[in-house]
Amino acid sequence: MTVEQIDLSVIEKRIIIKMPTRRKFIIQSSLATGALLTSSAMGASISNSIIRRTIPSAGEQIPIIGMGSWLTFDVGRSVQRREQMKQVLKTFWDNGGRVVDSSPMYSSSERVIGELARELDLDQLWVATKVWTNGQQSGIKQVLDSNQYFDGMINLHQIHNLRDFEVHYETLKELQAQGELRYIGVTHYLNSEHNRLQSTLTSYPLDFVQVNYNIQNPVAEKRLLPFAQDNGIAVIVNRPFQTGRLIDRTNGKPMPKWNSELGIKSWAQYLLKFIISHPAVTCVIPATTQVPHVIENLDAGRGELPDKEMRNKMMEYYQSI
Repeated sequence: MTVEQIDLSVIEKRIIIKMPTRRKFIIQSSLATGALLTSSAMGASISNSIIRRTIPSAGEQIPIIGMGSWLTFDVGRSVQRREQMKQVLKTFWDNGGRVVDSSPMYSSSERVIGELARELDLDQLWVATKVWTNGQQSGIKQVLDSNQYFDGMINLHQIHNLRDFEVHYETLKELQAQGELRYIGVTHYLNSEHNRLQSTLTSYPLDFVQVNYNIQNPVAEKRLLPFAQDNGIAVIVNRPFQTGRLIDRTNGKPMPKWNSELGIKSWAQYLLKFIISHPAVTCVIPATTQVPHVIENLDAGRGELPDKEMRNKMMEYYQSI
């Protein structure tokens, strides 16, 4: 059945959504093996592998460094900008990246990523996207549009910024029960919403939470990250550089001499290593439009991670510059 043939009615509160057969086959196959990201699937390009963290609800592992798409992939039909982002996506894949996060909120980003991924034959890209609207029918349409853009690549669907959560949760839970969706999550980017996120995670069985967390804004460490860790909820971190402001702060500032102990070669890696060294963090999603930055970000996910003492040292030094 095609997207055009989907019945969007609700019958006895059961959502009638039939995704393309290819999508269901991919999900059921991956559920059966429990290893969508096996070493063979990831390819021979990863000799010095990126650290992978386990999704508690399923046991699947994903690379700890992913990629966000807010602003960066919103390039519409611009040939020049699409080619630039195509090289970004190719470099990400070739160097071990797999997890890409998007949203209908990001204008053309979903469509652009899906089209570029198909041009590059990246049908095993691990996509996390979102539903971001009010009302059940509008939410169903967004889910279907996203599925059409990505054609089998979506593993995680998140309710963006808790918007109309209960309504969209019913839709996504039905898809998950039908074997059409692997994981369900919820997101926000504001400290003021951490309590509401935790309350939602307490009340509903969710696989993922996406939250803002970085060296300058470690508020999530106080309650939300420990809660997720204790309750088997995977964590995706957004705003790792606070839209570049944390990098800007380091301009002209020397890195500490002891950064080489962790293989850190740039301030971006310094900031990312701090985030992923928290044991609750499953994946962080820095965004970029630059190929060298893709490689730089991914390399932060290789090698040693700082322990608690080193994390404190890193925070103190950063705050001193």
